[in-house]
Amino acid sequence: MTAFLNGIQHATAALWSQPTLYLLLGAGLLFTAWTRIGQFRILSHGFRVVRGEYDNPDDPGAINHFQALSAALSATIGLGNIGGVAIAIGLGGPGALFWMWVVGFFGIALKTVEITLTMLYRNTDDPDDPHGGPMWVIDRTLGRIPGPRRIAAKCLGGLFSLSCIFFTVVGICLFQTWNVADITNRYFGVPQVATGSFVAVLVGLVIIGGIRRIGQVAGKLVPAMAILYLLSAAAVVAVNMEQLPSMFRMILTRAFAPTEAGGAFVGAGAWLAFTWGLKRAIYSNEAGLGSAAMAHAAARTNEPAREGIVGGLGPLIDTLIICTLTALVILITGAWNRPPEGPMHGEVTLSRLQDRTELIAPTDPRALPELPAWDSYTARQQVFFVVSVPDDLNPSGRRRVRVYGTLETGQDGEITQIAWRNSIEDQNGETISLPAGTRWIDDDGGRPIKGLYREFTGAALTAHAFDRSFPG
Repeated sequence: MTAFLNGIQHATAALWSQPTLYLLLGAGLLFTAWTRIGQFRILSHGFRVVRGEYDNPDDPGAINHFQALSAALSATIGLGNIGGVAIAIGLGGPGALFWMWVVGFFGIALKTVEITLTMLYRNTDDPDDPHGGPMWVIDRTLGRIPGPRRIAAKCLGGLFSLSCIFFTVVGICLFQTWNVADITNRYFGVPQVATGSFVAVLVGLVIIGGIRRIGQVAGKLVPAMAILYLLSAAAVVAVNMEQLPSMFRMILTRAFAPTEAGGAFVGAGAWLAFTWGLKRAIYSNEAGLGSAAMAHAAARTNEPAREGIVGGLGPLIDTLIICTLTALVILITGAWNRPPEGPMHGEVTLSRLQDRTELIAPTDPRALPELPAWDSYTARQQVFFVVSVPDDLNPSGRRRVRVYGTLETGQDGEITQIAWRNSIEDQNGETISLPAGTRWIDDDGGRPIKGLYREFTGAALTAHAFDRSFPG
């Protein structure tokens, strides 16, 4: 299992490498210029198309424009907005949201052109069940030329298909199911395996019916969940309205300057904010990934650009509206740089044990913080961490790292100790190893950090942010 997970991690890192991200952003810039900043025309004309003003039942296709948009948004309005944005803010800081806006704006043009090409070259041999995607575009353009180019087209189409399958399984299905299982386990104690199995059955019942059933279900479910989420997020922002101007100033300034460490946030430079904003924006709106184009290929229309304009509304709804509200909820409630749950009594040191370095913590229960938060909700979370600064890890510029631990309970159910992990995570989210004897200090006076923080990752951080304004 470890080898399998490591393989997924390496494959994901290769697919989401920086050259890929830069190429997608560059394509968005190119298509924005090519369409003469078509974003503004898309926003004005797209909603008229979605309302059905141009629908013709005799056009080839299986679903209408609204259902096609809902089917595409069903994969983007969800944990890409809830969990993905939380990851971007948690690692990149407030400045990541600014770069999500930038990518979302250029993503409108990228997605419009991407879907227009898909509609131009989709397969309509069966007018009631058309299908298309980047693999069809490649095959019907480059693949029409005999010789090496046709072979190259087959290879490129196959490579895209394999990458898309991998991304769908790992980047969408596993990531979203993990987030759902994690949050239901934290708040309601539901076993994660049970949640995953239940979700798999529900999804199976929908996709067995094909694109028609997917469009029908998405057309009803997506607007309902989007409206519910928008109202909830707007309520949190309204409660904290007085902080809104300072939040926007911080977002704009931290997009070009480092964000200092504070509370549970370990600090981030402007480059880290840019990188995480770019990654999460592309992941959330799927601009340039080719997956949304497959859903739009089933739309009932004989005008390719018309469906392309509808697809361009996706990044607007997904990134510029919903992602912004999610980020504001996390920032305005202070969930991203939340204070510690309390001090940890006792020492945490690094000791050399044979061929490995381990963190040793006291087993005396008195080392745990005296908090009223040791309830069933907290106990189910299990994972806590101490934010520390090793002075001899980076002498020229100290940086914070997270030291993770798991709560352990005795036979009576009482928490007895924290079992610290060997892995130590730095501000880039990378696991690092430290030499034995590393000292943990906070400031120039050598005072140790002993703040004990609850760990919230992905959707759990967003849920915690909502919980800070409306408990429960």
